Amino acid sequence: MIASRVQNLKPYQPGEQPKDRDYVKLNANENPYAPAPAVIDAVCDHAKNNPMALALYADPDSNELRKAIATHLNSTGGVMANCCRLPQAIRPDMVFCGNGSDEVLSFVFYAFFDSQRPLILPEHTYSFYPVYAGYYGIPLKKLPLQQDFSLDVEAMAREARDTESSLIFANPNAPSSLAVSQNQLRQFLGRLPKNRVHVVDEAYMDFASESALGLLSEFPNLVVVRTFSKSLSLAGMRLGYAVASPDLIQVLHRVKDSFNHFPVDTLAQKAGIAACASTDYYVDCTKKIVEERNSFAGFLKDRGWQVLDSATNFIFTKKDGISGRQVYEKLKEAGVLVRRFDTPGIEEFLRITVGTREQMDRLRTVFPRV
Repeated sequence: MIASRVQNLKPYQPGEQPKDRDYVKLNANENPYAPAPAVIDAVCDHAKNNPMALALYADPDSNELRKAIATHLNSTGGVMANCCRLPQAIRPDMVFCGNGSDEVLSFVFYAFFDSQRPLILPEHTYSFYPVYAGYYGIPLKKLPLQQDFSLDVEAMAREARDTESSLIFANPNAPSSLAVSQNQLRQFLGRLPKNRVHVVDEAYMDFASESALGLLSEFPNLVVVRTFSKSLSLAGMRLGYAVASPDLIQVLHRVKDSFNHFPVDTLAQKAGIAACASTDYYVDCTKKIVEERNSFAGFLKDRGWQVLDSATNFIFTKKDGISGRQVYEKLKEAGVLVRRFDTPGIEEFLRITVGTREQMDRLRTVFPRV
């Protein structure tokens, strides 16, 4: 009754969403600040003033949203915590939109990775990558992180060259929270096979310093995937995008049009356009998150916790001699949700989303008990 290909699927496990009580929810890397007021107005006004918009299909290619994303990226350099200018402007024909970056990643896996050679990725990174690999029958080659949990770019480049393979990784990486600098990334990408497409997932780049977007003109085989879920406060709206050469973007459109011609709904497009026009609001929110991230990292270090040097909106931390599971459970009992992975090598770490000052102060009050 069930197709054989389904038997070995191992679905992604998101952060828990318990409903038994009110929690300080710091386990899913959501933005603790609401979307910009202009986003709420755009969605409500469009639904109220254009009721037929919900009865008609949306623009299948999200053309106005693609223009808005390009303008937003050009104004921030792709990093809201450290706004700068890109060496080459992003054009709308370099942008592809999807129903969350997870769907964009699904299209990327289908379009650019195949079953004839392994896909290279870090051992510890976004746990949806192996799910998509299993879904599409793509073999994986996972390479260990270095002792300090940074990417072993030398080993990854060597493996990609030896096997003539594509490579995918998150930068900043998750769950380790560490980032590769743009200069390191340029040297790294320069050693990868030029006849394969390589993907950098920048879900958390707005909290870091240097985006790979500035390297697109140098590497026409590079795809950068990004999301509205983290820095733009739209995790509930489901909106993501890829940036690459127009030729690669056209390939993604071909895949999309063979699967779901209308992936981004009307209200999501309106919300995304309004979010891209509210850069000042989101820059302020991003900087508050970065400030609180650094403050809470100092709090943990003062209490003997090991804290990796985060370039994200979360902290990855552990303390020798203390069980990560026990800390997680005690925090949950105290009404604070954080994330923990039952994965060998990182099982003692906690991944803590950075919330508002009030939320982090609440976490500070319960942390001494554990």
